[in-house]
Amino acid sequence: MPSRPQHQEDVVRIAERPLKTPIGTLQVGASEEAVLYVELPRRRGAEPRFERWLHDHLLSRGETPVLRAALTQLREYFAGKRRTFDVPVEPVGTAFQQRVWKIVAAIPFGETVAYGGIAEQLGSPEKARAVGAAVGANPIPIIIPCHRVIGADGSLVGYGGGLRTKIWLLRHEQALLA
Repeated sequence: MPSRPQHQEDVVRIAERPLKTPIGTLQVGASEEAVLYVELPRRRGAEPRFERWLHDHLLSRGETPVLRAALTQLREYFAGKRRTFDVPVEPVGTAFQQRVWKIVAAIPFGETVAYGGIAEQLGSPEKARAVGAAVGANPIPIIIPCHRVIGADGSLVGYGGGLRTKIWLLRHEQALLA
């Protein structure tokens, strides 16, 4: 049985707010220190029971300064007024995922990189598939711009928000022409 936090201050409070965007409503969550997730719009289906429980017990509808800044920067991005994000992020993942996400976070606005290119930057060109899995597990899309990662042949393979969303984001950044 999992242990419970000894003190109330051991519990990380997460504030979450929805943000309406041209690609649908995002759910953005942050602690006092960093953005923890950006959830892309759900395509279909009900929210899993465990996620509902978490929302009911751990999330607040309030705001933290980090959440407020993230919402502002996302609005500016979708309005075409922002190309980079400078809010602190704290994506939870393995050491390998963290290394991949750091490289993905550095992909400039309007540019794309292939999965294999990221694997080469990691010094493991044979790990393109593992890079793809790590990119797919990114909990902070758009801010950590995983939509900018494409197939070696330029194809727009996979995206957690669906290919239409990936196409919209790349066109928004003029990385993909009509």
